[in-house]
Amino acid sequence: MTTYAQSPAAAGIAVVREPGKPALVETPAFGTMAEATAWLSDRLPAIQAELHRSGAVMLRGLPVTDAATFAEARDALIAQRAGYKEKATPRTDFGEGVFSSTDLPAAQPIRLHNENSYTLDFPGVLLFGCVTAPETGGATTVGDMRRALAMLPQDLVARFAEAGWLLVRNYSDLAGMPWRKAFSSEEPAGAEEYCDAHAIGYEWLDEDTLRTRQRRSAIITHPVTGERSWFNHFAFWNARSLDEDVREVLTDTFGADGLPFDTRLGDGSALTDAEVDAINDVYQAVTLRESWQAGDLMLVDNILCAHGRESYTGDRKILVAMGEPVRLSDCSPTTAPSTTLYGR
Repeated sequence: MTTYAQSPAAAGIAVVREPGKPALVETPAFGTMAEATAWLSDRLPAIQAELHRSGAVMLRGLPVTDAATFAEARDALIAQRAGYKEKATPRTDFGEGVFSSTDLPAAQPIRLHNENSYTLDFPGVLLFGCVTAPETGGATTVGDMRRALAMLPQDLVARFAEAGWLLVRNYSDLAGMPWRKAFSSEEPAGAEEYCDAHAIGYEWLDEDTLRTRQRRSAIITHPVTGERSWFNHFAFWNARSLDEDVREVLTDTFGADGLPFDTRLGDGSALTDAEVDAINDVYQAVTLRESWQAGDLMLVDNILCAHGRESYTGDRKILVAMGEPVRLSDCSPTTAPSTTLYGR
């Protein structure tokens, strides 16, 4: 059933809600991008109100055709740009804070995750834009992490609330992201300086292989809405979430401790396969999707809502910009960031 909702806070926009899909706002037809950005600026309070309500809002009908027009829309919707730190996936940089959403292969789906959930400050808002829609699949999926938190087994939530989650990364030229790209430094001292300043423990396994460890809160509170949200990469980067064949190859090649990414509870203990599966089942249950059309934009509140990507066929060009940076310390983390295990 399709419903149309408009509240005093959302005056000036009509929101279409359909089961299984993100909130959708159809815009008028515009002759120029200047007309479109004026409309977006005028209705920004209503769009932001809907973003806080739904976690993600798709805007359909805009004349967004390339990185330049996407950047114009970004500037109408996002007041402050945010950087991409501790890089984990390849992206194409189009300049002016506009990137490809990801350059990972089309056949590889991407699970729901909150952008930069492992950093000490992160984008509060993401903006995706469709320049070229794929032939099949390729939706940027989203999921409400307030709902996910409510659906997770409460005993598991309590353990994460107390201990947080632990991320272990192995940076090398053979798998994952080389440390030089991840930390934007050609010198080991630059990577070490960043780690020291951002509560990341590190050790050099050899001159080109760096292992890091960082403990972060798994649950945070939105600084504007006051709502608690499940905010982490625990299941996304847990070895259990890998395809079995991929996990076996990586483990055989690098060893169980040498995977590009792996996660544990903040006290260093591992979850059972059933517990990791339970988290992934919740992500699946809250997933919403809408096929891209050329010109579409989608705003995502990065704290309230996780995002992912379906596999696809055909050409696909989805742009992303990050903005409204938020400090972890402003989000009432249940576990303090640290380089050490909880309780140690």
